[in-house]
Amino acid sequence: MHIVILVLVEVLIVIGLSRLVGLGFRSIKQPLVIGEIVAGIMLGPSLFGLVAPDVAVTLFPPETFPFLNVLSQVGLIFFMFLIGLELNPKYLSGQLKVAILTSHVSILVPFSLGTLLAVLLYPLVSNASVSFTAFALFLGAAMSITAFPVLARIITENNLQGTRLGTLALTCAAVDDVTAWCLLAVAIAVARTGDFAGAILTIIASIVYIGLMLTAGRWFLKRLAKHYLRAGRLSQLLLAGIYMGVVASALITELIGIHLIFGAFLLGAAMPKNEDLVRELAVKTEDFVLIFLLPIFFAYSGLKTQIGLLNRPELWLLCALVLGVAIAGKYVGTYVAARVSGISKREASALGWLMNTRGLTELIVLNIGLELGVISPLIFTMLVIMALVTTFMTSPLLEWTYPKKLIRLDVMKPELEAETGIDTSTVSEASPRPYRILVPVANPSTQKGLVQLAVALAQPTVGIALNYRYPAVVNPLSLIEFQEDYAFESTPVEADRLIAQRRYQLEELINTLEPPETRSCVHPIVRISSNVARETAQIATLEQADLILVGWHRPAFSSNRLGGRVGQMLTTAPVDVAVFIDKGKERLESLLVPYSANIHDDLALILALRLLINRDTCMLQILQIVSNNTKEELSYELHTMMEQLPTSVRDRIEIKIIEAAEPIQAVIQASEGVDLTIAGTSRAWGIERQTLGRYTDQLAIQCRSSLLITRRYSQVSAHLASMLPEVSSQEPTLRN
Repeated sequence: MHIVILVLVEVLIVIGLSRLVGLGFRSIKQPLVIGEIVAGIMLGPSLFGLVAPDVAVTLFPPETFPFLNVLSQVGLIFFMFLIGLELNPKYLSGQLKVAILTSHVSILVPFSLGTLLAVLLYPLVSNASVSFTAFALFLGAAMSITAFPVLARIITENNLQGTRLGTLALTCAAVDDVTAWCLLAVAIAVARTGDFAGAILTIIASIVYIGLMLTAGRWFLKRLAKHYLRAGRLSQLLLAGIYMGVVASALITELIGIHLIFGAFLLGAAMPKNEDLVRELAVKTEDFVLIFLLPIFFAYSGLKTQIGLLNRPELWLLCALVLGVAIAGKYVGTYVAARVSGISKREASALGWLMNTRGLTELIVLNIGLELGVISPLIFTMLVIMALVTTFMTSPLLEWTYPKKLIRLDVMKPELEAETGIDTSTVSEASPRPYRILVPVANPSTQKGLVQLAVALAQPTVGIALNYRYPAVVNPLSLIEFQEDYAFESTPVEADRLIAQRRYQLEELINTLEPPETRSCVHPIVRISSNVARETAQIATLEQADLILVGWHRPAFSSNRLGGRVGQMLTTAPVDVAVFIDKGKERLESLLVPYSANIHDDLALILALRLLINRDTCMLQILQIVSNNTKEELSYELHTMMEQLPTSVRDRIEIKIIEAAEPIQAVIQASEGVDLTIAGTSRAWGIERQTLGRYTDQLAIQCRSSLLITRRYSQVSAHLASMLPEVSSQEPTLRN
């Protein structure tokens, strides 16, 4: 087979497998990049070469390695440019003094331990062609690395970017990144010249070039940024000039004697951090780099990773020692420095696990060491295992140390204080809480009807004087879901921009709600999320929501109106849920509740009563369908609450009893003259959980009015507790 054809086949296999394994790792809440690294290792002698050696040699013969190396080096150059581009000065604005101390101690401790470890490893896994100084420097630098890109994405995914822990971790990682790359540059210079004295000239030349890039280079790049601002777009000519600059800078650092990647990183760091320019440049560059070139780098690294070299118990013990030193050095150094700086034990521990993230950055360092001959394939394999384990353990250990529930409390506390004007630290558990409706809003421009209904349920119209025991709050919840783990769009700075943009859209929506007096009870919540349905349920629990009011949408791959995310919320949320199918009727003057005496219909009726109380022009028709000469009566709880309603409210309730063989058709016919039909997920109407799908679609499509489908979880009395002081819990909490 022609060599070019063979390389293209290899690229095809690499991209497909890296995406497949990467998505598998995402499903277990691990960074996508870890899965892609594992995919690369799977294609090498550690798995593919072990299981099918003949096929592996046929598909990945040694003569194709130089081609893969060239592609991977190009990928590394532009990936390092993206890392430098992402290194925003905003990351250095929070708790800088604490971060500098913590970051440098978190480098010094693992670097020192790595140097001591080199004393043991050098005679066992190295040879005389490599100086001990170069080996010790490189091993120390490898132990000190923190993978800033992966750490930044973990912080974004956990919504930590607005917390003290998140800002401190980002600042520490940014300082750590710069310091560690400087250490690595020194290690490379020593490795190439043989000793520290010979490397002095290279180090001086590197410092001079860095100075030129941060002065004259930055001045020139600012001129390019001004040209971009005038043009309003990143033209192909300007993009070509920037790419030429990336390659030229990489070549200069290679000629100086450090490595290609430093020049690319330096140009990215020196780029003006204009938000629009950085975003457009990153988006135009990263897709090809992350999808095409980086997986080739992972595969090339995997072809050099030979886990089979660890073929004796003592070698596995050495590997465990390397792993233990790496974890302990980074964690202990970070934890002690953070505690000395006044950080709490929990935050210091979480920071230690975050700084232990090594990921792709470590793999880049290891490949440089192997390429220079500073480390052998055996120690390379040990360090690759260390990089994978330390990154894999970050998310679960972070969750164990600093659970998402505590993270959300830290994030939501300022919002709660802002919306209520109350210092949450002075609020006791016995304090009355507001009636709260959580409204997931995917698209603020199309879901005004959903939020308007929530406001109608929460607050009375002007002129109604009721003695509400507690205030009501509507929380439009907008969750921004990222698809890629280490794309620019999922960086903390970009996440903050998207959150601010979505919050502005929600504020515009709130300003259109009627009547204007009710807008004060609406307080949006915007978050980053990796799973919208699960996150909604968790926030509902944390916020102690009484109701989740969600809009209907047809799932992409299903005909079931209550499938997809809506179905997940219906089946998993530990609070009452109502699904709104908006037919565009803005009036809420006439309501229909088909009632068949089950707990979900109880919720439907109680929500209708809440609307009836809030709107003095609203009329309610309770439709009871008789079949087989049997009629379902109202539950004792509902009957008691309805007796407590003011006469002005009871007078607007009509109970209609009809006979019908097909209950759902009777409901559809009765919906002809009303504005909103509220139906429980009951078997009588064909929409019980066990039969979601066909009947639900029939009701959603044929219902003449807007439709609210309710699913009860808790006591329905909670929905009227703020309106009727006498209402008490007549029954234990019911769960379906």
